[in-house]
Amino acid sequence: MAEEYPHGHHQSVLRAHSWRTASNSAGYLLNSLKPDMHILDVGCGPGSITTDLATKVPQGKVIGLEPTAEPFEEARKLAAARNVDNVSFEVGDARRLPFPDQTFDIVHTHQVLQYLNADDRIQAIREMRRVAKSGGLVAIREADQGTITFYPEINGLKDFVDLYCKVARANDGEPHVGRQVHTWPRKAGFAASDITATAGTWCYNTPEERAWWSSVWSDRILHSAWAKSAIEGGHATQNDLDRLAEAWRKWGASEDGWYGIMHGEVLCKVR
Repeated sequence: MAEEYPHGHHQSVLRAHSWRTASNSAGYLLNSLKPDMHILDVGCGPGSITTDLATKVPQGKVIGLEPTAEPFEEARKLAAARNVDNVSFEVGDARRLPFPDQTFDIVHTHQVLQYLNADDRIQAIREMRRVAKSGGLVAIREADQGTITFYPEINGLKDFVDLYCKVARANDGEPHVGRQVHTWPRKAGFAASDITATAGTWCYNTPEERAWWSSVWSDRILHSAWAKSAIEGGHATQNDLDRLAEAWRKWGASEDGWYGIMHGEVLCKVR
């Protein structure tokens, strides 16, 4: 995994990630789960998907992995609040997973590979394949920022998407990964016949969803590590970020507001 997550772990970032659940972010995987499975969640963040997966494998175990322990306090609080005791969190690198071969029934990752460079993405998938048991699965889901759709098209929102993509690529990431994700497992050693590709979406439209998503991004634009990267990389000024944050707030206040984004998903069978 990248040595430092480009968005950092500001509360606005953790607030966004904590909304994610197995149902809204790993639905394509759920039919493959069995109660006694052991699962590795690579890039677990504040642990909301990780903990949710653990509730679905009550006789199994789930480990969440991050390159830093920074989000683990919130992750452990969530697990304790939900009385989930078959989940744990460890520090590790997706490119060099600290586990023996064939350890897990499922290795899952969500919104991680887009932040790695091209070589590291493939290396991470090779590692996921290595630690998955024969007959197990590697499950990958990545958003595609090029598919973001807003309504109404408030001035500044397209500029935000353009800036997001520019900053991502400057950090060696790839923001249009959703449409590409099915190609990477083949480069990591999976046969094409062992890869099942699907697509999922997120959509925010209700007053509650708009208020939450717009506040997350208006804060993130101004206060997260991404904001620092945008300015220090020469991609934006503070005035630019102020203008984009205000565009998000205007979108959130619009009773007609709608936001959608596509995600590429793959289930890869390990032989």
